[in-house]
Amino acid sequence: MLKLEPRPELSRFWTFASPILALLITVLIGVALFAALGKDPVKGLMVFFYEPIKNGYALGELMIKATPLLIIALGLAVCFRSNVWNIGAEGQFVFGAIVAGGVALLADKNTGSWIVVAILVAGTLGGMVWAGIVAFLRDKFNANEILVSLMLVYVATLLLSYMVFGPWKDPNGYNFPQSKTFEAVTQIPRLFKGSRVSIGLIIALVGAGALWVFLFRTRAGFAQQVGGLAPAAARYAGFSARRAVWVALLTSGGAAGLAGALEVAGPLGQLTPYVPAGYGFAAIIVAFVGRLHPVGMVFSAILMSMFYIGGELAQSRLGLPKSLTGVFQGLLLFTLLACDTFIAYRIRRKAAAKAILTTSSLQASTPLTAPVARPTEGAL
Repeated sequence: MLKLEPRPELSRFWTFASPILALLITVLIGVALFAALGKDPVKGLMVFFYEPIKNGYALGELMIKATPLLIIALGLAVCFRSNVWNIGAEGQFVFGAIVAGGVALLADKNTGSWIVVAILVAGTLGGMVWAGIVAFLRDKFNANEILVSLMLVYVATLLLSYMVFGPWKDPNGYNFPQSKTFEAVTQIPRLFKGSRVSIGLIIALVGAGALWVFLFRTRAGFAQQVGGLAPAAARYAGFSARRAVWVALLTSGGAAGLAGALEVAGPLGQLTPYVPAGYGFAAIIVAFVGRLHPVGMVFSAILMSMFYIGGELAQSRLGLPKSLTGVFQGLLLFTLLACDTFIAYRIRRKAAAKAILTTSSLQASTPLTAPVARPTEGAL
């Protein structure tokens, strides 16, 4: 029988190298999966890891996918470092998209370019409101933020369906459940002519830099992390645990809402039932693969977007289901968790551990100095 025993000291090298090891294991499992499905593993790997970067257009599409993943992951990192488990970023993404889409629908041919700023602000505030519900219930009633945030995902999705099937349905849309196409003035400005990459990429990278400064160079960021790791120590130092919850959730919700606004006013250009693309859930993996560090999350967001594009290409070129994207995402997460487990623990045999425990008990019960025999009268 085997047991997991905590290691006396964690390896600093493997703490940062385990995501790379997890990726390699994921690739090996992917090769076996392609072979089991009767597909050429080399072609399968090229679809996932070469096609998304083979030319400028492919790189642009990769950045489009990576932008919302990175923005949402940055907000989630604040939550997770504060020990606040926001699992409902997908709902905050959707609600932010709804509010931003509502503002975009107000635009007409005479509207100025200022509407873009209004759309982004509206999306951010929408995400903050949706996350604020979670913060309020956690703060006032000690409700579990995991369950509340997760359930609100379905509420936001149903609300989106109601709007595109009802009040915001395009009367000229041939009865399809979608809003009318937004006016051109609402389009998020693009970075390059002929490319769909928008200023959202710049916002995401600036956000990564701002998060690094906040977490590692400000007193507020230090207080946020201490409040999550050691609430008693935070109270002793004068930091507010309640404030940490509100800051974490509002920051996370605002980032998710901003990503939703960039998505509907960017690549989509309208509201449809397909706005929920799973970015909020995939960003959780992005955050942990990136070790909750802004720089690490930049690379993990690119990796996760490769899985998205690779899954779409595998469907069209290899005849595989699009759900393969979720398979690779799940494999990466579980292999990372396995690697992290072996970083913190080592495997020992229970019998050996029992013997060590028995020996230690005997040593503890034995006096340090053996009793000296009392001499007899004859010896005297």
